[in-house]
Amino acid sequence: MTTKANFPVAAGSIVVPYGHVVGNQKWRGSEIAQRLQGKIRLIFEDDLGLVDFHISNRICILYISEADLVAGDEFKRRLVRFRNASSLGGIVIVEKTQISDQYFLAVQKLVVLELGMVLLPVANQGEASQLIIQLVREQSKDHNSNPFLRKQCSRLAEPSLFRTVQQIPGVGKTKALLLLQQFGNIHRLCNASVEELERVVGQTAAQQIYTFLCS
Repeated sequence: MTTKANFPVAAGSIVVPYGHVVGNQKWRGSEIAQRLQGKIRLIFEDDLGLVDFHISNRICILYISEADLVAGDEFKRRLVRFRNASSLGGIVIVEKTQISDQYFLAVQKLVVLELGMVLLPVANQGEASQLIIQLVREQSKDHNSNPFLRKQCSRLAEPSLFRTVQQIPGVGKTKALLLLQQFGNIHRLCNASVEELERVVGQTAAQQIYTFLCS
């Protein structure tokens, strides 16, 4: 059951109770909210600002709808304002449909490469609700009990950077790890030549990466 939250807002951040999602009041009655009910504990706050959902004290979601993409650049300004003003980990969920597909590559470049945030495409709000449930369940897991994850985090100073690089077309987990080991950060990766990329991931993937970064 969805209830009104009475949890403190401190230092500009929301306190998210364990196993809950805190949603922006504007989503009350939406398809996402309806589909989350019964699957997860959803509470609403009036003062979330630019954020649509908080899935933990450190991770939040910004939702970009098909209408937002078609309407113009306001959603871009919103993302930039969030990134400049917040230290929270931001996940951007974007509706990728037949209508909005033409805008997706530009959104991907902005979110992943310029802002360093995670981008997750969905077809509609129903799919978005399933994704949010999955993310909350992942947040609830005890990652310290997994020796593989401890090893991976020790190898990569910033796991979110690892996920970000994986979202470049033609790059999976293995290539992302190789690229980060070679270049270290997004800035150096963006300034790499095709020849430098080829030495790490081969000719085909290097051309895909270079075309995407320079488009």
